[in-house]
Amino acid sequence: MSSLKIERESVTESIKDAVTDHVVNKGGIVGSAAAAVAEAAHGQLPGTSGKHPISAVVGTAITGGRKNAGTKGYLAAYLQQLEDHPLRTKMLTAGTLAGSQELLASWLAKDRNKHGNYFTSRVPKMAAYGALVSAPLGHFLIWLLQKIFSGRTSLRAKIIQILVSNLIIAPIQNTVYLVAMALIAGAKTFHQVKATVRVGFWRVMRVSWITSPICLAFAQKFLPEHTWVPFFNLVSFIIGTYINTVTKKKRLAALRKKHFGDGRDSRDSRAPGGSAVGGGPRPGPVGPEDYPSMGPNPPY
Repeated sequence: MSSLKIERESVTESIKDAVTDHVVNKGGIVGSAAAAVAEAAHGQLPGTSGKHPISAVVGTAITGGRKNAGTKGYLAAYLQQLEDHPLRTKMLTAGTLAGSQELLASWLAKDRNKHGNYFTSRVPKMAAYGALVSAPLGHFLIWLLQKIFSGRTSLRAKIIQILVSNLIIAPIQNTVYLVAMALIAGAKTFHQVKATVRVGFWRVMRVSWITSPICLAFAQKFLPEHTWVPFFNLVSFIIGTYINTVTKKKRLAALRKKHFGDGRDSRDSRAPGGSAVGGGPRPGPVGPEDYPSMGPNPPY
C-alpha cells in the first residue's frame, strides 16, 4: 500500500515538473499562470502550503501579486474571518451579494421604481433574505453534507456526495428560495405561495442540476471546505444576475405591450401617468414573472 502511495506521489510530482518544464517555457499568460500554479503546488510560493495551488494563485493575484505573497491581504483576511467566524462571515457575504445582485440587475434592465431610482424596496429585502435565510440554511446544509462525507475522498464517495446534494439538499434550498421570492414579490396567501413553488420548482431545479455538479466537483478538487459556501454564493451571484436581468427585461416588455401597445417607443413608459414601468402597480396577481429572481439558490 505504501509503495502504491509513493508511486502515486511520484506521478504527481512528474506532472507538476512537466507543467513547469514544458508549458511554462512557452511564455505568455498561459505560461505565467501555469508557472504560478506549479510553484504553489510545490509550496514554493510564499505564504502557501501547496495543498490548494489554484486558490493560492488566485488569492495571491487578488491581494497584490507575488510581491505581496505571504502577507495578509484582503482575501487572506476574509479567509481568516471565515475560519474564525464562519456563520457571521457567510451571512454578511450572502446579504451583500443578494442585495448587490438585485441592484445590478435593476440597473442593467433599466428597472426603476416610481421615483426613478434603481435602489428599489427589493434591494434591502433581498439582502435580508441572503443574510438571514440563505446563508444560515446553506451553512447548516453544507456542514451536514461535509460531516457525512468527512474523510471519504474516493471517486465513488464524491459522486454520491454530488447525488445527495442534488436530490436532497437542492430541493430543500430551492423550495425555501421560491417561498421567500413569493413573499418578497407580494404574495399574501398560502395559495399564492404554493402556486409560486409549484410553477417555479422544476424550472429552478433544472438550472440547479446543470450548475451544481460542475461547481461541487470544482470545490471538491480545488477549494478548502470552509470556502465552499462563499464560492457557491459567488457562482449564484453571476448566474442569478443574468437570470434576474432577463426576467426584469421580459416583465418590462410585457408591461409596455399591455399599456402602450407593440408600436410605441420605450420612452413612452416615462410619460406622466405611466405607472407600469419602473415600479408602479403591476397588473394582475403575483406570478412567477414578478419574482425579484436572483437565480436559483445553488444546491450545494
